[in-house]
Amino acid sequence: MRTLREIPPLREALDECRRRGQRIALAPTMGNLHDGHLALIAEARRQGDVVVATIFVNPLQFGAGEDLDAYPRTLAEDQAKLEDAGCDLLFAPETTTVYPRGLEAQTRVCVPEVSEGLCGGDRPGHFDGVATVVTMLFNLVQPNVACFGEKDYQQLAVIRRMVDDLHLPVEVVGVPIVRADDGLALSSRNGYLDDAQRATAPALYRTLCTLRDALEAGADPDGTLAEGLARLREAGFEPDYLELRDDDLGPVTATTRQAVLLAAARLGPTRLIDNLSLTLPR
Repeated sequence: MRTLREIPPLREALDECRRRGQRIALAPTMGNLHDGHLALIAEARRQGDVVVATIFVNPLQFGAGEDLDAYPRTLAEDQAKLEDAGCDLLFAPETTTVYPRGLEAQTRVCVPEVSEGLCGGDRPGHFDGVATVVTMLFNLVQPNVACFGEKDYQQLAVIRRMVDDLHLPVEVVGVPIVRADDGLALSSRNGYLDDAQRATAPALYRTLCTLRDALEAGADPDGTLAEGLARLREAGFEPDYLELRDDDLGPVTATTRQAVLLAAARLGPTRLIDNLSLTLPR
């Protein structure tokens, strides 16, 4: 596996791949890799001839008071995991390479509507930062296909809308959530949990499973969500949101069949997110 830190050698390497007619698959990450990230690499390996991973802790998607400085940076360990997983090329730029004029002067990409509410409501500007850096990575790598985890459901929806609206020639593939044996969705931020919080954290997934089963059986959505919020608070969470949306993140209507339960909740300083897809009864 080659690791590149600058843009010109990245473009040169990928131009050679395109001259050979190879299909390029991209897996963007912020590093501190776990099995969920490696599932992106495995899917990229199935989708393409050349697998490109990126590691970049993007300051544009962190708000004031968020964990940018504390976010774990583990490049050497990540390189070893990527090589073992069959990655061909890693692009790991410095912030000044991506944003040479600084953040304030940076051109930004905004994806309206789908960015609003949910995590977008609690993290103003977050999805502008995501959309901007992903647009830049798509421009730099020019992949045929890009793989993103379904755990960040709203992020995936934002990227799909952005690709559609901007007519970008990239196929976006969602990769299912990878969970620990007790159901907790894998996340780099799980490392912030102390032992007691880690023991509590799977209750988020269990609550979503209970709500999904009730909704698929025809339970009233408003009452079911209220019960779910009460369950989370009783378990020790501070919920940011618990919502039922259609699978495009629009409002659920009488004709909606494919839907998604989305939750964000805090255990101490750690913010956890999760979601479950479901089929509403006719």
